[in-house]
Amino acid sequence: MHQLTIAEIIRGLRDKQFSSVEITRQLLDRIQQQDSNYNSFITVTAEQALQRAEAADRQLAAGDAPALCGVPIAHKDIFCTSGVRTSCGSKMLDNFVPPYDATVVENLQHAGAVSLGKTNMDEFAMGSSNETSYYGPVKNPWNTDRVSGGSSGGSAAAVAAQLVPGATATDTGGSIRQPAALTNTTGLKPTYGRVSRWGMVAFASSLDQAGPIARNAEDCAHLLSAMAGPDRRDSTNLQRDAEDFTADLNKSVQGLKIGVPKEYFGEGLNADTAARVQDALKEFEKLGAELVDISLPHTDLAVPAYYVIAPAEASANLSRFDGVRYGYRCENPADLRDLYMRSRGEGFGEEVKRRILVGTYALSAGYYDAYYNKAQQVRRLIKQDFVDAFGKVDVIMGPTAPSPAFEIGAKVADPVAMYLEDIYTIATNLAGLPGMSLPCGRVGNMPVGLQIIGNYLDEARMLNVAHQYQQATDWHRASALSLTEAAAAGGE
Repeated sequence: MHQLTIAEIIRGLRDKQFSSVEITRQLLDRIQQQDSNYNSFITVTAEQALQRAEAADRQLAAGDAPALCGVPIAHKDIFCTSGVRTSCGSKMLDNFVPPYDATVVENLQHAGAVSLGKTNMDEFAMGSSNETSYYGPVKNPWNTDRVSGGSSGGSAAAVAAQLVPGATATDTGGSIRQPAALTNTTGLKPTYGRVSRWGMVAFASSLDQAGPIARNAEDCAHLLSAMAGPDRRDSTNLQRDAEDFTADLNKSVQGLKIGVPKEYFGEGLNADTAARVQDALKEFEKLGAELVDISLPHTDLAVPAYYVIAPAEASANLSRFDGVRYGYRCENPADLRDLYMRSRGEGFGEEVKRRILVGTYALSAGYYDAYYNKAQQVRRLIKQDFVDAFGKVDVIMGPTAPSPAFEIGAKVADPVAMYLEDIYTIATNLAGLPGMSLPCGRVGNMPVGLQIIGNYLDEARMLNVAHQYQQATDWHRASALSLTEAAAAGGE
């Protein structure tokens, strides 16, 4: 049962092929037996999951079951969960237990989903490899010597290792799409504001967006249908009614105009990765789509603009962690200044402190106009590039990441090299556009992701395009199971 997709689980539960308790128990056993290989979970909520699964089975038996009733999932540990620790991958919040659920958690509960626990992540979502977590790096199920990507690496690895069929995640500069690309999963970042951020621990408020990671586009459509919707508690929410994103999955892509930015295929892109992406584009041509050469001329400015704006917002958002109200508090502070300094110095990891320092500097008197304001002006130019492009094409495609997953530890000492892992994804966040990554091949047995960027609020078309590609190819069906585990599974 662990090999089933969300769509297959929904059908199986309704056809009474198995119960929610049965599949939940099997996946909990699998997490207990296998996750020591991957470190994808921080907290497993077995007792709570089984209680919810029992309740789901009662609803299914009564014929009063919501869309995802009984479907097991996991939540990235950035979403507040009532009565369950929410650490955000940080020592700072290691002891934090929220008294409420985030809207995303709430919406999925209303849809009947069963949460198995909280997945590992880069500390406060700051990282591209899941190596900054206080709980240790997440290992890529395709090769446990390599990173799973970040910051949603725990969610991606848990899906790739078939510990859960789907998981929630967040994307501030590529943190859903990049780990999806590195682990052969499908990940979707919706339009900014499509999914409520209420109850999601903030990194950069104008960039953060929640979305799903699953095995295929159809499963992402099921999850997004439950996650999205209006929320008066979030002032940045678009207040749009919930939609059924599965409705248009089977539409033809005949005549679809695909923009191919020349800037995404230049220096820095691994040649074999480029070849796999080009193969995927040819597949779309076979399906009746038309490739259109386009330019996004300010692409090279996306990374520097992002690494002024995001740290500036992080500096403001993370000022609330001061050792006074909640979270980590240093031992025996001498005075208030000592309390602040040691609580923050001891509670935050190196990457988080680096970004707070950069952000505070960019916002300081004398530098605000030179750095922060200038970065926001560049952001507007990047957004205009996409507006111009979508006047000519329906979607934009290119690589998700410049290369397959790299070895754990390879880039920890070089922050700039790590930041460049998000070179193809960051502009989408700056512009507030939806984007997704789906498997399109392998290089040296490591997965490669194709990125699809849609116009504003065009998630339905993006999911349709991805689904049609996945109907024509098998890359997303490949399993990360090791030979040892596959033998132990015995064809289960």
